[in-house]
Amino acid sequence: MELRRDVFQAIADPTRRSILLLLTSQSLTAGTIASNFDTARPTVSKHLQILTECELLKQEQKGREIYYHFNPEKMKVIADYIEPFRKMWEDRFTKLEILMKSQPEI
Repeated sequence: MELRRDVFQAIADPTRRSILLLLTSQSLTAGTIASNFDTARPTVSKHLQILTECELLKQEQKGREIYYHFNPEKMKVIADYIEPFRKMWEDRFTKLEILMKSQPEI
């Protein structure tokens, strides 16, 4: 049975979020990525598999090595979901600021 995952399940794990942060600035091989964590390499490989299945990472074969790249396009799904909440908090803070400025100083 094939398990279907989405980007929210992918970023639910702290190790996977750390892998994404690690790959925002550079492309790395699985071995190099694994060397940044205290977990076993097969565990990191499983995280890479999940991130790749959810299209948060892309693979590129270079010779004998596979490099993993961060896919910012797929992060837009997460940004689009968060946007209404960000706007709600901005509106609330703006109203609070207006209210505080309208109060006389004590």
